[in-house]
Amino acid sequence: MKTMEMLGVAVGVVMAVGLLSGWRLFRKNTLEVASGTVRDRGKGDRRLSVIIPARNEAHNLPHLLESLRAQTLPPDEIVVVDDASEDGTGEVAARYGVTVIRNEELPRGWTGKNWALWNGYRHAGGDLLLFLDADVRMAPDALASLVAARDRAGGVVSVVPFHEARRFHEKLLLVVNLLGMFAFTSPYENGNPRKGLYGSCILTTREDYEKVNGHASISSEVTDDLSLGGRYMAAGIPVTNFLGAGLISFRMYPRGIRSALQGMAKSAALSMALLRRETIWLCACWMIGLVLSELSLLLLNTPAGLLFLAGYVLYTAQFFHLARYCGRFGVILPVLHPLPVLFFLAILAYSYWQTAVVGSVTWKGRQFPVKGGREA
Repeated sequence: MKTMEMLGVAVGVVMAVGLLSGWRLFRKNTLEVASGTVRDRGKGDRRLSVIIPARNEAHNLPHLLESLRAQTLPPDEIVVVDDASEDGTGEVAARYGVTVIRNEELPRGWTGKNWALWNGYRHAGGDLLLFLDADVRMAPDALASLVAARDRAGGVVSVVPFHEARRFHEKLLLVVNLLGMFAFTSPYENGNPRKGLYGSCILTTREDYEKVNGHASISSEVTDDLSLGGRYMAAGIPVTNFLGAGLISFRMYPRGIRSALQGMAKSAALSMALLRRETIWLCACWMIGLVLSELSLLLLNTPAGLLFLAGYVLYTAQFFHLARYCGRFGVILPVLHPLPVLFFLAILAYSYWQTAVVGSVTWKGRQFPVKGGREA
């Protein structure tokens, strides 16, 4: 067999392994819409508190608070923690009649979000605690479905929201979103003693939250959601993650590509260290096969060109199928997936540079060390 033919076979095998890795990592664990009977049963005699940390979120809060008003199972209280905002976040929240807490001065050893979530818990009175990011949007049956899912699963649950990507730079997060979905649906994470939660939407009982000492137990962790899940697992409390397609969505970083880069890079490298080895290897196989398939754009006139092109087409089909569960990315970027691949690699490189070289990350005007300390 000629050298080029052998190389073509080897490349074909790697692309096939990559495609199969993607299918192995994905599990369609979507949040089910609550039935009428379940909605009627609702919370029972339990009180549900929604806690929203908000730093310069005046543009996002109206969407979330309006969606909470429209719930078939309304919350008993909503607590918005205004974390030193400069855009009128607190005033916007107050217009909706919710409880607004001005976050206290950031103590040494805390990140801003963890401190805001902890203060929100201290001011909330619910038996059920729902932590939501300000960019989340809830369909009318979302809360009823979420409470029902937690009652079935027990322990603590989180949801990976469906990404409503509208602008071009948001759609560049396609590969990032797919890899994030893999990390939370991977069957290998079920046995991970450090199994993480998705921080945008976490529902827990007050009893379980206090048992693990909540966000105070991870006060300095940049990977707050993943680290919090590990605390629940260590306490013997089950951790279950769902996909939010159809019920819970968000818009990530609509303001520009810089915020997208900083927001994703702050924890990208650190998060991988908390995943099981099997999940990391399969994600790596998927990425390697993907990049090889994209070489078809350069090698169409070579003997292996058609093989590369076949891999490209199969990966494109996989993108379209998986994107149905993680976000709305249109038609162009799933086809031109080398662009979101390049953006992901830029995010990963920047994340490693911050964590390994600089030793700190930057987000929303604050800089903080990756191993504890005080935000600047």
